[in-house]
Amino acid sequence: MNASLLARDPLSRRHFMNQAARTFLGVSAATLAGGNRAFAVPGENTSKLKQVPTARNVIYLYMNGGMSHMDTFDPKPAQKDLMGLTETIDTNVDDIKLSNNLPLLARQADKLSIIRSMASTQGAHEQGNYYMHTSYTLRSSIRHPSMGAWLQKFQDRGNPTLPGTVMIGNESRHPGAGFFESRFSPLMISDPAGGISNVRMSSWFTEERFNDRLDTARKLDRHFAETYDLKNVRAYNDMYTDAVKMMKSEELKAFDIDAEPAALREKYGSDRFGQGCLLARRLVEHGVRFVEVSFGSWDTHNANFTRVPELCEELDAAMSTLLQDLESRGMLNDTLIVLATEFGRTPAINQNDGRDHHPAGFSCVMAGGGIKGGHIHGSTDEQGDKAVQDVVTVPDLNATIGFALGLPLDNVIYSPSKRPFTVADKGKPLDHLFA
Repeated sequence: MNASLLARDPLSRRHFMNQAARTFLGVSAATLAGGNRAFAVPGENTSKLKQVPTARNVIYLYMNGGMSHMDTFDPKPAQKDLMGLTETIDTNVDDIKLSNNLPLLARQADKLSIIRSMASTQGAHEQGNYYMHTSYTLRSSIRHPSMGAWLQKFQDRGNPTLPGTVMIGNESRHPGAGFFESRFSPLMISDPAGGISNVRMSSWFTEERFNDRLDTARKLDRHFAETYDLKNVRAYNDMYTDAVKMMKSEELKAFDIDAEPAALREKYGSDRFGQGCLLARRLVEHGVRFVEVSFGSWDTHNANFTRVPELCEELDAAMSTLLQDLESRGMLNDTLIVLATEFGRTPAINQNDGRDHHPAGFSCVMAGGGIKGGHIHGSTDEQGDKAVQDVVTVPDLNATIGFALGLPLDNVIYSPSKRPFTVADKGKPLDHLFA
């Protein structure tokens, strides 16, 4: 394993276990004594939809900051004054054109379903990011679950010794498990090349010493656990059990991208996003069912025609290689790739040679996982200003992800405040996107 995966002392491992309590393996200290939990009423509000899943896993590529649709997946070649320095190129599908910033993906357009008619109600970053991840608008009174949490809630983990969801990029605004149990939160990884720190024992700290200290901690916690026999308190104890399983698991090799051939790593790109996509493939290969890789910032108010080509160079290499890599391993049919962003950028070019926030029309992309390739859904108007044909809302996009995974879209889950919620609010899946 990479040296960065090795722990140096017992305190480091304790730090790992405490961190695990705040992510996928446990609970936060603030919720230990609380009775907060989400629940579905047995026998009521169960799903009437019986869709057959087309995908088992999701790799969710999030373009943080608002990706310009006209400079990527929805160019307008007739609008020279709006296109600026961006040009249009042909793809391997006759009637699909992309911007010249994505030459590698242009060769794989036959694998893509490009949704050019996305529209959001949220035009600010934090609100748009939250809405895209949850299908619900940001509120101070409640935290809604992300799509990965919904998947775990209904179908649980794919590998019992690894987290059910991993977030690569460590986006601090990620909604995580929302009002679900904390065990449904993603494991956050900032640097994909760094693996998970503090999970290996140093040579001088024996297994016997480790078990003795763990047993002592359990004895100290026992009285509190027996006094407050609540779900979140039990989850804290479960955290230790799961953390130990993970520390001893052979599956930790999934996080070691150094095991990959150097040529493949180079093809993905040496940047964090490219290496994150490679890590995502390894994690899915080892049973992690929902992996998000964040990438940005695409907030190009200034120097749009300098910054977007730089961002696209990384995106193009990583996503095109991911598609090929999954296909060569026979994994593309089972893995849904989603490329999403909170909103687009204005067709009009501002005085700083940039584009501003634009939720009225933008693009997202899907591939693999039973999705029809070589397909365009919807359109913006001639200027790229508004989604005008077959408009897709953010909840619709998330409903399509849920549909692919076979989630019960109409199953009602009640929050701790007894409010009803579903996977994608009132979103309708784009079932015609499936082959």
